[in-house]
Amino acid sequence: MFPAKVPKPTFKCYLPPAQTDVKNTVEKPLKKLEAKLLSGEIVVNEVNFVRKCISTENNQEGLWGKLICTNFKVSFIPQDTSPKQKSTLSHLLLGEHDIPLTCLEQVVTVNDTKGKKKVLGSNQKLKFNPTELILYCKDLRVIRFCFDEAGPESARKVCLAIAHYSHPADLQLLFGFEYQGRRYHESKAERVNGSTPRGLQTPIFDRSSDWDREIKRTNASEWRVCSINQNYAVSSSLPEHIVVPSSLTDQDLVQYASSFTDGRIPMWCWSHSNGSALVRMSSLTDPLQQKKTEQKIFAAITKSHPQRNEPFRSDLDKSLPSILDIQSAFVKLRQICILDPFEESEERWLSTIENSRWLEYVRAFLKHSAEMVYHLEGGNSSVILQEEEDRDLNCVVSALMQLMLDPRYRSLIGFQSLVQKEWVMAGHRFLDRCNHLKKNDKEESPLFLLFLDCVWQMMNQYPAAFEFTETYLTVLSDSMWIPLFSTFLFNSSKQRAQHLMDFAKHKAIPQGEDQVVYFPPVWEWSQQFSTKDQTLFNNPMYVGKGAACVQNGEVKTFKRKPKAYSSTLRGPPTNLRNGVKGGEETLTRRSSLANELKSELTPVKDESPSERFFKDWFSRPADLQGLLIPLLMPSHMAFWKLFFLRWVPEACISKGGPVTTYHKLSQLVDEIEILQSQLRQYKGTSPGNTPLTSSGGNPTDQRRMYFQASSPDDPSTPPEYLTSSFPFTPTGNLSRRTVQGTPISKFLNGARIWLSTETLANDTV
Repeated sequence: MFPAKVPKPTFKCYLPPAQTDVKNTVEKPLKKLEAKLLSGEIVVNEVNFVRKCISTENNQEGLWGKLICTNFKVSFIPQDTSPKQKSTLSHLLLGEHDIPLTCLEQVVTVNDTKGKKKVLGSNQKLKFNPTELILYCKDLRVIRFCFDEAGPESARKVCLAIAHYSHPADLQLLFGFEYQGRRYHESKAERVNGSTPRGLQTPIFDRSSDWDREIKRTNASEWRVCSINQNYAVSSSLPEHIVVPSSLTDQDLVQYASSFTDGRIPMWCWSHSNGSALVRMSSLTDPLQQKKTEQKIFAAITKSHPQRNEPFRSDLDKSLPSILDIQSAFVKLRQICILDPFEESEERWLSTIENSRWLEYVRAFLKHSAEMVYHLEGGNSSVILQEEEDRDLNCVVSALMQLMLDPRYRSLIGFQSLVQKEWVMAGHRFLDRCNHLKKNDKEESPLFLLFLDCVWQMMNQYPAAFEFTETYLTVLSDSMWIPLFSTFLFNSSKQRAQHLMDFAKHKAIPQGEDQVVYFPPVWEWSQQFSTKDQTLFNNPMYVGKGAACVQNGEVKTFKRKPKAYSSTLRGPPTNLRNGVKGGEETLTRRSSLANELKSELTPVKDESPSERFFKDWFSRPADLQGLLIPLLMPSHMAFWKLFFLRWVPEACISKGGPVTTYHKLSQLVDEIEILQSQLRQYKGTSPGNTPLTSSGGNPTDQRRMYFQASSPDDPSTPPEYLTSSFPFTPTGNLSRRTVQGTPISKFLNGARIWLSTETLANDTV
């Protein structure tokens, strides 16, 4: 939980010119300050003459306006609207100063004159009139409102309303149910026969056909789709359709299910071209039957392998940090990143980042995933990931392994299908882990954020291997706190089906109509962003299937070679090559991972097979459409600044930083696409040409890049209003004081995190 610590006031001027004139300047046009409401959204309380504190040294300046609490969000409407930022990301559901109620971590009220403060929960009383409201958000924002000129009773009521509505008593009280029900009926007249065909490109894996396609894509010939869990008869947390070894009958599986936690029998995830498979399962509950059941399960998995190689099992509960460890590390990291005001402890900012152990845990998951990849790729054996419930650590490791092994999952649609398959349908408890209902803090743990951080580490090392950007990862993380999509709201497919059935009955939606239509997954990005804004998800440096290039005057595409996997796959050299980022590296990279993965139980000095495998991999150039193994020394782990420091004023570099690089790259890629289009028009169509735009419509609107290239005759138009944290830092959300000269500013100027003697000693080869 966030600390409710508030700085004591030093000197307060009760008659500042800005406050003296505020009523005279805003009283007349105040009627125009109305919230933009979604369908089904209602205002439950509001207060006028509120000051939203902005990052300043004296904390006396800010935006004046109205603070509103609805059944969906906390909304602040400024009296004086600032000029629209140029090329900023515009959210279709949330305004610049809106905070979804599910995004609130803690609501703190303060009375400066009496020196009182209180953390508000649901149905609590507030015995003093607040002079300040502090909202600690799950996306690491700290928003501060002052009630200098507001009516004390109105201020107290709006604080109580925010606290009450941010603690829903039941899942169906979340605004998403009301909103999607209203949208369904409002759009019914536009649909044919009351139903809309599914047009989503991302597979949901709620149908056997989705699993069939995945089996065929990976050539998993010895595996089949099984439907013994129809209507969740065997397991309450598995999907209705799972993939199992072909040699096991449905009767066998039903019999074995009782031996596993929650009936979670071994479930296929992915198959290698060499025949090895990735399987996940829960722990066995009956010690007496454990050996017999294990032998039969393992025999079936062995039989599914072309060479009948025995599978390798990994117990993640014994190998990786627990969910409580991960939550503890994140709480420490969160407090460090939002610490306000900065105290003497801030002088040890770099060491406290390291001591939080967050980056250590990120590295641990990447390291273990790479070890399991060796057994699949180099050891040519199937891998079984085992966890007590198979719903937390297994989700992280199985998804990371497939990201390393299969370039399909490094595309945008492929990555979304990976999350849908290994997290949503596999029964990750998003409702509990995100703590949407704020009922059980002990169940809360940021496992999905840990996974996204691991993905970012790989993107940071191999920037050309991924089709999506870190902006996409951050937006995806933010979407967890918007309760309008079904993806991150439920603990399992069964819970989702039950709630949607009750929801359909309550909203009078006929049976048999597609549930995705009226409670869509987050992958329908058009509900949050315009088509133009969605292009910010595209990586202009992506080198993968579908990425185009010009060779000898003809447009060609990069195609994956039939034999993409082998024990001699190539890895990154020590310098920048083939899209591998190595500019910040100061240590020798060759065979570093091999040393990291060296077995502690091997007394001989000879290289083990795994060491030879990784040494060979890292000694060759990277194949961005093949196996990717991340660099795993402590110094290779970077701090994800865009996510963790995006609301910190000093982290924003005006007219500079990564966004400027992205802007220039986008313009270059767009210019290349224009030239390619002109080249095709000049040469005409030929079998070797690959069209980059679909027919019909304006070609300019169909280009992939957000920032379009300009004609040589046009004047230069630099991105004047962009910052290094674009597009996540509008003026009204920078709520911290500046801390120039502190370790955080030194870190942002290039200081490294891993600075301890012990760490550097372990970072040698």
